[in-house]
Amino acid sequence: MTTRTARESEIATLETPLRARRDLRSLATHQVFGPLLALVVAVIVFSLTTTTFFNSGNLALIAQQSVVVGTLALGQTLIILTSGIDLANGAIMVLGSVVIGKMAVSNDPVLAAVVGLLVCVALGAVNGALVSWLKLPPFIVTLGVMSVVMAAARLFTDSQSYPITSDFLTVLNEGPTIGGVTVTYGVMLWIGLTAVLGFALTQTSWGVRVYAIGDNARAAELAGIKVRRVLLSVYVVAGLVYALAAWQALGRTPTADPSGYMNGNLDSITAVVIGGTSLLGGRGGVVGTLIGALIVTVLQNGLTQAGIDSLYQQVATGVLVIVAVGVDHLARRRQAR
Repeated sequence: MTTRTARESEIATLETPLRARRDLRSLATHQVFGPLLALVVAVIVFSLTTTTFFNSGNLALIAQQSVVVGTLALGQTLIILTSGIDLANGAIMVLGSVVIGKMAVSNDPVLAAVVGLLVCVALGAVNGALVSWLKLPPFIVTLGVMSVVMAAARLFTDSQSYPITSDFLTVLNEGPTIGGVTVTYGVMLWIGLTAVLGFALTQTSWGVRVYAIGDNARAAELAGIKVRRVLLSVYVVAGLVYALAAWQALGRTPTADPSGYMNGNLDSITAVVIGGTSLLGGRGGVVGTLIGALIVTVLQNGLTQAGIDSLYQQVATGVLVIVAVGVDHLARRRQAR
């Protein structure tokens, strides 16, 4: 290789991550627009068709109701961006919450929270190791882990629930009152976590690698990306996010219940898809997921206030998911042409 060619190659190597980050910012902005427009339209429709939807108290309630699933969906987003899926996230969160709840009965609540956090992170690492090092399909791995973890939660608690009396463990359901509306620390944590993960995905080399793996893992490996290491880190970070969701759940319903949040995995996937992240990986982001979680809650809240039966609410949510997947499919086909 001549000196000039080597220099051009070096410049290209240095410019590639910068171009990728610019592309990620542009892509994230573009893909957030659709879900944001849908959210605004839904708010306008329910504000015009009901008399109780558009008030500060109800809007604050919607944010609080979105917190747990919205946080779970942030971890789910990371995994789906790598072209994976996590069916065990709800079970991991439940196990973390019951570990905290049972330990807090006879131990320091802070110690109980730390142990619960470590349990969630460890299970995330197990998922990551099985997917990255043994190259097992994420769907199968997390399906199996979900069954094991759900059984473990019931065995650990003898299928009993534990009331939470510690102020530390329920603090995320409290917060300052601004203009007569309580902005809980749980909502603040959710938004802050979205900002941190959004920055990590769009402004760091780790984020570039996550998108690259989701877009084409083989090409990413040939480009020198340590695919196994990045995948493992994604699942570990997701486990940490699930632990925070467990803490939020203890604040929302101050009871550690092994049968709680049974549909956490499906609800989180729904929020991710409606938020514009592709189930095929490599496209989307956490800001869209936050909006997606709000859309689902706004839909349920608005339809309830309009007197629509809960079964029809499920139909509406399902149709929304199908539409979101259809739009993503069409966008990928147009991109492939």
